[in-house]
Amino acid sequence: MIKNYFKIAFRNIVRHKAFSFINITGLAIGIASCLLLFTVVNYELSYDKFQPNYKRIYHVVTQDKFPDGVTYNPGVPAAALEAFRLQMPDVLFGCINSAYNSQVTANNSNAPGKKFIEKTGIFFCEPKFFQVFNYSWLQGNAQVLSEPNTVVLTKGIAEKYFGNWEQAINKTITIDNATELKVAGILKDVPANTDFPLHVLISYETLKNNGSKYNYDPGWNSLSSNFEVFTLLNDNVKATDIDKQLLKFSKDHYTNRRGSTRTNFLQPLSKLHFDKRFDIFGDHITSTSVLWTLSLIGIFIIIMACINFINLATAQAVGRSKEIGIRKVLGSGRSQIFLQVMGETGLVVIVSVILAIGVAALCLPYIKHIASIEESLSLINVQTVLFISCIFITVTILSGLYPSLILSGYQPALALKNKITSASIGGISLRRGLVVLQFAISQVLIIGTIVAISQMNFVSQADLGFNKEAVLILSSNTDSLFVQRQKAFKEKLLKTPGVESVSFNSDAPSSDNVWSSNFAFDHKDDQHYNVELKFADEDYFKTYGLHLLAGRVYDQSDTIKEIVINETLLYKLGLKNPDDAIGKDIRIGSSEWKKVVGVAKDFKTASLKKDIQPLLMAEQNKVYGLTSIKIKSSNIAQTQEAVQSVWNRFFPEYAYTSSFMDDDIAKFYKQETQLALLYKIFAGLAIFISCLGLYGLVSFIAVQKTKEIGVRKVLGASVKNIVYLFSKEFTILIAVAFIIAAPIAYFMMHTWLNDFVYRIKIGIGFFALAIIISIVIAWITVGYKALKAATVNPVKSLRSE
Repeated sequence: MIKNYFKIAFRNIVRHKAFSFINITGLAIGIASCLLLFTVVNYELSYDKFQPNYKRIYHVVTQDKFPDGVTYNPGVPAAALEAFRLQMPDVLFGCINSAYNSQVTANNSNAPGKKFIEKTGIFFCEPKFFQVFNYSWLQGNAQVLSEPNTVVLTKGIAEKYFGNWEQAINKTITIDNATELKVAGILKDVPANTDFPLHVLISYETLKNNGSKYNYDPGWNSLSSNFEVFTLLNDNVKATDIDKQLLKFSKDHYTNRRGSTRTNFLQPLSKLHFDKRFDIFGDHITSTSVLWTLSLIGIFIIIMACINFINLATAQAVGRSKEIGIRKVLGSGRSQIFLQVMGETGLVVIVSVILAIGVAALCLPYIKHIASIEESLSLINVQTVLFISCIFITVTILSGLYPSLILSGYQPALALKNKITSASIGGISLRRGLVVLQFAISQVLIIGTIVAISQMNFVSQADLGFNKEAVLILSSNTDSLFVQRQKAFKEKLLKTPGVESVSFNSDAPSSDNVWSSNFAFDHKDDQHYNVELKFADEDYFKTYGLHLLAGRVYDQSDTIKEIVINETLLYKLGLKNPDDAIGKDIRIGSSEWKKVVGVAKDFKTASLKKDIQPLLMAEQNKVYGLTSIKIKSSNIAQTQEAVQSVWNRFFPEYAYTSSFMDDDIAKFYKQETQLALLYKIFAGLAIFISCLGLYGLVSFIAVQKTKEIGVRKVLGASVKNIVYLFSKEFTILIAVAFIIAAPIAYFMMHTWLNDFVYRIKIGIGFFALAIIISIVIAWITVGYKALKAATVNPVKSLRSE
């Protein structure tokens, strides 16, 4: 019997090729989309779960509460580490300190003197860090990091530096042309789904001995996001109990705070990848709302594909009435027919799943364009197999249940007499409701796409308050050698054809790098908020096209002598006129008082997701880690080559690395750009699946209205009238769908836009464009089937009466 069911199911699929193609295609696309989205969501949720103590690892973070707000920092003062251990001796603490854009020179290698710039992945850490986190050692152990000037490399990095990781042991590398380190251990490569991209691990003792080079302050006054502490709690210890101890610790140690109340508390490792309050060592933070959005899109796409199946299956139901009648007369019960139809559905779904896996496998290499996944993923694993199994069962039930109930419920007498009609089947309201649901989903995605594209266009065209075009940024060292050669290097660059201006600075105008400090103004007590700091030479303003509202640019100096503030700081100080600030004194931290000589017009100091902060600019050449070069827009490539040639002449010890300012700014919005692309893709898929659904419902109604159309044509109705009859009904359905979709889309996109301080307004134009697109697409889809029904010979339509 089972064999017979499959034979009949196969024959039905082959007999109704068009419907089978639509069903299989719609389901395959829906399942493939859902599978890819599941892969993305599952990957993001898997960060650091390979750690065996994942649920018991916590991050000690810092909160500073000011009268007008709260700031968060993932780091703690370096002095806090030993204080934690003294006050909480039963708790295990391990520290790690990150370094960025460091140069590593591989010594004793096949290519001696080979230089590498490691933008991330260099850390100073102590052996206890490896008691908190568990990593596999290929050679050596954590204790090798208890000695100064020792380093541990991961397998991949060791091969990159020395060709063979087994031969790397006891060889040396030089960090930032200053400190020679002995390779004392090799770690197994860390998985990509981690917020701890360990590559080069240097002993913490080395950091202590070279603190000034890496801005390491062993005291309580400095707070850096680079120095972070983690703890592994015992099974019988609650995080809330440690938080209470940390609160007491904070009250005991963070005394005489000027302007803020500082406290430490625990952040679970499970929240690290999703908490936007804190920076991380990894390359991105994922919003849980984005993951929910991706999950909902996957669910909606599957539902839309199932709706198509239901509509097409019920459209075919009338044609199968005699088959069902004969089966019932020959003794088949309702349950048997129900199982037969469900089996047919299952067969279609199996074919769709197989096709979907193939489509997903082809698309998987391109998944990096819609998600921050650089490594190669496999669809064949335990989780995806379980997911596909669940999808198969769910889709089979959702798609097959209603058609199975309809077909198995036929009365055999009526079926054999051909008395089963579309009207007697009923459920047309349900099917119309399903199409309304389809178009509501597609319109939500269409509106989301339009809003996302508009916001990203706004971001790319927004006035940032400075010139970001054709500014080449070179990463450089901050050692004494570089400082000695700065002047001559700059003079040579300015003589290079295509170079307009050059500036040495600690930071670009807009960046995710923040230096801040407490400060005092006009010989009064410290303000109750911090001020951001940017150190740059006097040509910074010319290079980036910054404008002054009052005063002048500070004079050339090697150290802080004069200050320029921004508009935001001016108004926050209670001054209304920029000229009122000129000549006033400002003190950074506990340093000496300096004169304010200029007030700069506000420019965006970070991404458009953040508001402009109070800012202070001054000169301090020992922290100039960047060289900004404004070049002419013509012959950019040729000018770049010339700049690199000058660099190599002046700094042969350093590797050359460069980027353009506009590219760096674009990286601020990588996830938003990916989400906008994802909306485009899945809005297109939703529209396509909706069109298949419309085709199914039009097919159903065309069968139902066959004789009605014949009568109308006999009475003089034109083809135009018939097509209008169909189009009118579906236009109403789309309008109803729009009424449902509009508030949902508004809420979703308004929430998404809330991540941006500077954003577009969601106007009526977005919704008008969405419904116009939906109606036009629906008319095109309906028009084909309606035109075909309207041109049928009325004699043929009425022959059975």
